[in-house]
Amino acid sequence: SRFRGLLLGVGVTALIQSSSAVTVMAVGFVNSGLISLTQVTGIIMGANIGTTVTSWLVSLTQIEGANFFLRLLKPTTFTPVLSLIGISFYLFSKKDTRKSTGSILLGFAVLMFGMESMSAAVKPLADIPAFGEVLLYFQNPILGVLAGAFLTAVIQSSSASVGILQALSVTGKMTVGAAIPIIMGQNIGTCVTTLISAIGAGRQAKRTAMIHLYFNLIGAVLLLSVFTLLRIFVSLPFVERAVNAFDIALIHTLFNILCTVILFPFSSFLERIAIYTVPDRKEQDQAPAILDPRLLTSPALAVARSREVAQEMAERAIENVRTSFSLLHKYDPKKQEQLAEYEGQVDRMEDEIGNYLVSIGSRNMSENDSIEITALLHLISDFERISDHAVNIGEAAQRLAESEEGLSETARQDLFVLIDALEEILSLSQRAFCHHEREAAWRIEPLEQVIDRLREEIRIRSVERLRQSRCVVEIGFLLSDLLNDLERISDHCSNIAGTLLAASEKILRVHDYQNRIRSASDPTFDRLYQRYKEKFVLQ
Repeated sequence: SRFRGLLLGVGVTALIQSSSAVTVMAVGFVNSGLISLTQVTGIIMGANIGTTVTSWLVSLTQIEGANFFLRLLKPTTFTPVLSLIGISFYLFSKKDTRKSTGSILLGFAVLMFGMESMSAAVKPLADIPAFGEVLLYFQNPILGVLAGAFLTAVIQSSSASVGILQALSVTGKMTVGAAIPIIMGQNIGTCVTTLISAIGAGRQAKRTAMIHLYFNLIGAVLLLSVFTLLRIFVSLPFVERAVNAFDIALIHTLFNILCTVILFPFSSFLERIAIYTVPDRKEQDQAPAILDPRLLTSPALAVARSREVAQEMAERAIENVRTSFSLLHKYDPKKQEQLAEYEGQVDRMEDEIGNYLVSIGSRNMSENDSIEITALLHLISDFERISDHAVNIGEAAQRLAESEEGLSETARQDLFVLIDALEEILSLSQRAFCHHEREAAWRIEPLEQVIDRLREEIRIRSVERLRQSRCVVEIGFLLSDLLNDLERISDHCSNIAGTLLAASEKILRVHDYQNRIRSASDPTFDRLYQRYKEKFVLQ
């Protein structure tokens, strides 16, 4: 729901202290198809509220007073301690969670130290009359909005620009009336980052960027209009008071909350005007990238998306095999053309997923993500080879359809018993990978051994028919090639099961793991083997 999206946007932005990062990731998610335009609207609104946490943290730098507890709240008191803890976690801990915690603490300490340094650096500006005269220009609301928008657009961070404004407040030359329009402008300027990230992306991603722009633009126009009218018709003495860091944090928070409260009920309207701004073309729109480079900044999300696309590739490859089986039952030239087209799609998907996984692998990631990347590289290779064998089977079906002799009735019956077994092992592979069924993965190896046995029996029968001249040599060779392709499909299914089971136990050498399973005496394995042996019997 939009409300859950709102809460998610608030929480994530408060944690990573960057609304720009959250909105850019949101553009990437929409472009990749992970979330819809309706879902992303609430996240964008929540990000605007979550980013105000940074301004409250920065305002702590200007706490003054001799009280012991007040002094404890000052960053100069606790920042050195956080730095020490962060350095210890980052350098000496082997766990990814602690290393990440160390990075967070170090980042916070650097932020606080930077704001203290900036405040100290700009404080002498209070004694320069020219500086005070420049700030008087921002009493004009339009100039204030433009200044805030320009500054934020240049540095591409509303949190940083608000921090700069808080640092300037120590001069005592800036009033509340000048700060309000600047803060409103900063919210507009932060949209530049999102707009840049949507360049070259799909239409839904561009619409996401436009929703972000319209939300901040409409909110700023509405509240600036109200503020300006109040100044004209009502006496507001506080606007002439010198602003401080706490005032700026409060204004920033109230502005973003009010914008969300006003515009949240009109989320659908924002979506409609974004769609109107970026309309669908009459001709077929260019398909968005199935793997968005924007997700690479977060390896865990990039790996998750790679897995989803790999599952789509797997289902397409298995569908290709089933199409090739149907050609053996009844040959259809149109299905043959479709098979070749889909095989090309599987090849392209394997290339894109493989390159994307290599790109993820060059970044810092957890051990689990590293193991999954290795597993996915093996899996997409196996599924691509399965699709290649489907094309070979389709070509064999074409040659059988064009031959005068064709397969004997006995050979056809034997072949379709083997195909039934392959249908089952493909279904198990699909369930194991696409639906995360571990039990299905365990069933594949015993069935694969039954398929090997069936293939050998059919080959022996074919040789016997050739010896007795009950089958022409050409058909015998064709059947032999066909059996090789069918048996290789089951081998790749075995590899898939081994990869999935090995990855679940964090084992990288898949073949060693498979050999260990085959050599071990397992009553469950033997029982499954016997069950499949009885189920798939040649007449």
